[in-house]
Amino acid sequence: MAFIKKNYGWIIVTILASLPLIVLSKMINMDWVNGLTLSLVENTGKGGRSTLDMLYHVTGEFAIRWMTAVLTCTPFFILFGVTNLFVRQAMGIAAAVWSILHFIIFIWMEGFLETFTQVNYVAGFIAVLILIPLLFTSNRNSMRRLKSKWKKLQKYAYAAIVLSLIHVALLEKTWIIYAVVVGVGFIIRIPEVKERIIRFRLKRKRLR
Repeated sequence: MAFIKKNYGWIIVTILASLPLIVLSKMINMDWVNGLTLSLVENTGKGGRSTLDMLYHVTGEFAIRWMTAVLTCTPFFILFGVTNLFVRQAMGIAAAVWSILHFIIFIWMEGFLETFTQVNYVAGFIAVLILIPLLFTSNRNSMRRLKSKWKKLQKYAYAAIVLSLIHVALLEKTWIIYAVVVGVGFIIRIPEVKERIIRFRLKRKRLR
C-alpha cells in the first residue's frame, strides 16, 4: 500500500497509456509454433483504412497526445500550483513508447529509406531520435546520476513536440488543437505572464 500511495500518479498514467495497446493487440496475430511470427488481422481498420494503416494512425495520435500532455505539466503547475515530477516522467515514457511504435509501424509499411523522402517524415524521425535518450533517462536513477544535466536533457522535449507538430501539420492531420494547447502553454511560461499568474493564485489562496 505504501508503494501505491507514493506512486499512484505514475501507476494511473501507466494504465491509461497501456490500455489502448489491448485494443491494438487484437489487430495482430502472434504465432509461437515455429518461434514468434506476427501477422495482421484483416478488416479491423475503420473508415476504409487497412489494419496496418489503422495501427499507424492510432499510434501516431497517441504519440502526439502524450507529448502534448507532457508539455502541459509546467503550465498546470503555474495555474494551479500542483505538480508531480514522477507523473511527468511517466507521461514522457508514454510519449516516447507510442512515438517509437508509430515509427516502427511506418517502417513496416513503407521501409526505412522512405523516412528521408519527405520533410514531414524527416521531422518525425528526428523527434523520435530525440525521444529515445529522454525515454532511457526518465527515471530516478538517471536524475541522481546526471544531476543538473538531467533538466537540460529533458528540455529537448520542446524540440520533439515542435518537430512532431510539423510532422502532423504537413500530413494535414487534425493538428491544430495540439498546436493551440502547446502555444498557450508557451505563453503561460513567459516570465512576466508566469509571475502574474502565480501572484494572482497565491493572493487568492491567502484570501480563502
